[in-house]
Amino acid sequence: MQDLYKLSLGALAQPGGGVAFTVWAPHAAQVAVKLLGKRPRSFPMQRGADGTFTAVIAEARPGTEYFYVLDGDRDRPDPASRAQPRGVHGPSQVVAPPAFADASWRGLPLHEYVIYELHIGTFTPEGTFAAAIAKLPYLRALGITAVEIMPVAAFPGTRNWGYDGVALFAPQASYGGLQGLCELVAACHRHGLACILDVVYNHLGPEGNYLPEFAPYFSPHYRTAWGEALNFDGPQSAGVRRFFIENAVYFLRDCHFDALRLDAADSLFDTSARHVLAELQQAAAAIAAQRGRPAYLIAESDLNDPRLLHPPERGGYGLAAQWSDDFHHALHAVLTRDRHGYFADFGRLVDVEKALNQGFVYDGQPSTFRSRRHGFPPAGCHGWQFVICTQNHDQIANGSQGRRLGTLVTLEQQKLAACVLLLSPNVPLLFMGQEYGETAPFHYFVNHQSADLLESVRCGRERDFASFRFAGEFAVPHDEATFAACKLDFSATTRSPHAELLALYRELLALRRAQQCLHNGRQDLTRAISKGTYLVLERRDPDGGMAYALFNFSDSLRRIPLRGLQGSFRLALSSAAPRYGGPAKAPPPRAVLKAAPGKELRVPCPPWSALLYLRDAGS
Repeated sequence: MQDLYKLSLGALAQPGGGVAFTVWAPHAAQVAVKLLGKRPRSFPMQRGADGTFTAVIAEARPGTEYFYVLDGDRDRPDPASRAQPRGVHGPSQVVAPPAFADASWRGLPLHEYVIYELHIGTFTPEGTFAAAIAKLPYLRALGITAVEIMPVAAFPGTRNWGYDGVALFAPQASYGGLQGLCELVAACHRHGLACILDVVYNHLGPEGNYLPEFAPYFSPHYRTAWGEALNFDGPQSAGVRRFFIENAVYFLRDCHFDALRLDAADSLFDTSARHVLAELQQAAAAIAAQRGRPAYLIAESDLNDPRLLHPPERGGYGLAAQWSDDFHHALHAVLTRDRHGYFADFGRLVDVEKALNQGFVYDGQPSTFRSRRHGFPPAGCHGWQFVICTQNHDQIANGSQGRRLGTLVTLEQQKLAACVLLLSPNVPLLFMGQEYGETAPFHYFVNHQSADLLESVRCGRERDFASFRFAGEFAVPHDEATFAACKLDFSATTRSPHAELLALYRELLALRRAQQCLHNGRQDLTRAISKGTYLVLERRDPDGGMAYALFNFSDSLRRIPLRGLQGSFRLALSSAAPRYGGPAKAPPPRAVLKAAPGKELRVPCPPWSALLYLRDAGS
C-alpha cells in the first residue's frame, strides 16, 4: 500500500546524496535539468515510454535552484516544484523533506470539528505562516478545533486571495514557504487543533501556468468558469490523475495535514468508470490507515449531489464531508432580504428549517436562479458530513461585494446567526474575524503583472456577478489598497460591541463542546420546526441529553410555543443578555421551562434573538 502512493514527481533529495528529478513531459522531445549557480550546468534526462523524464544528479542537493529545459530552448520551473523562491516564473529549488515532531497527535472525529477559515496574507499584519502560529492560542481559547488555510500554492507577485495558484506543490515563498507551512501544521497539532488545507484541482491561475507546455493537462471538451477543465478522462489522462493524486498524498502524508478541502469539486469533469474523486478518496483512506489517524477529504460542490458522500457500495465516492451552501443562502436571505443572484431561490424561514433537518434545501425541486430542477435528497447522510457557515471567503468576496455580514445586519441579527450556526447538527465554519464582528472587507485581490490580464480579470468579475445588481463596482483587484483593506484588526476585540460578540461566540462554543447533544452531529436526532417568524430546534443524544433552541426572526417579542415538553429545562444562554451587548430594557427570559404533560408552553423570546435551554440532569 505504501509503494502504491510513493511520490515520484519533482526533485527528491536522496538519502545517500544527490537528487532524483522526475517530470512528466510527453509534449517535449527532450528535457534537461539545468542546475543554477556560478556555473550553470545542464544534465540530459532519460525519457520513458509514457513521456516521463528522469535523472539522478549527484551534484544537486537541498538549496539547489534549477529549471527544466524543454527541447533545448525553454527554461521552465518544475510543475511539481516544492519551492519557488524567486516567484512562479523563476527557478525551482530543491528542498529537504519536511521533518515533524507531532507523533502524539491522533486527530479528531469530524463531529468535533469547529472550523476557522483564514487567509494567511490578511490574517495578521505580517501575513506569514509564522505570524499565524502566534494566533493559535487565541483560536484554541475561542473554541476552534480545526484551522482551514485558504490556498497557499505559489502565485504571481506577493498578494492573491489564493485561487490563482500555479505551482501546486510549492507553498507561497512570501508566506514562509514549505518550512513555514509545515511548522504551522505542527503548531496546530501542539495546540490540539486539526489543520485543513484548501487545494484547487479544478483550474490554475491565468499567469505562470506552464503545465500545457509539458503535457495534456487540460481538456478541450469541458469548460469551467476559469477556462478549459483539467483532463481527468481524456487521452493521456493517467498522467494528469497521477499529478493530482501525488499532490494530495504530499500534503496529507508528508506535510501532515488532517484534511484537504477540494475547491469546486463539481468542476472536476470525469466520465471515467472510476471518478477521480473516488481515486483521491482511496488515497486518503490509505494514508489514514498508514498513520493511524484520519485523513479527510471535504469537497466544495454546488450540485447538492449526495453521491460525493455516499460510500462506494451505494454508488458514491465516499468523501468525508462537503460544504453545503444552502444553509448560508437560506439564513443570509432571511436576515438581509437579499433576493439577487442565487439568493432568489431563498428567503423563507422554512428554508432554514429544511437546511437544519437534512443538509440540502434544494433536493430536486425547481430553482428560479438555475431555471431547472436542482439537487437530490441526501438520505442516509450524517449531520457531520455537511460543513455550513454564515460567512466564508466566497460569500463575502463574491456574494456580498466584499462586505461582511456584520456590515449588512444589526448586532442582534449577527448574534442570532451565530446561534443558529453553532447549535446546528452540522460542522460549523467561521470565517476569520466574524467571531468579533470584523468590519474590514474581504475582497478578491491579485498581483498579476500583465495590464491586459488585470483589466480582463476586473471586467470578468463584473460580468460574472451582474445578476447580483450591486450598488457600485467591485474593488479594483490589483490595487494594493484593496488587499490592505482586508487585513484583520484584532484590537477591536477589546472594544464594544466587538468584545460582547466575541464573548457570545466563546460561550456558545463552550456549550457546544460540553454538551454531547449539541456536538454529536446526529441529524437523525435533530428536529427543526418553523412557523411565521420563529424557529424551534430540538437536539437529542442517546445518553439522554436534550436541548431546545428558540429563534425569533422578527422585530418584536414572540411567545414561541413548545409542545410535548418532558422534564425540566434550564436556561443556558440568551443572545439578548446584557453581557452580549443585548438591549438594556430587554425583559429577562424564563430561567426554567417545565410544562404539564400534554400542555403547551409559550416562551417569551426577545426580537432577533435566540434562547438555549438544556434538560436538567435527572429530569
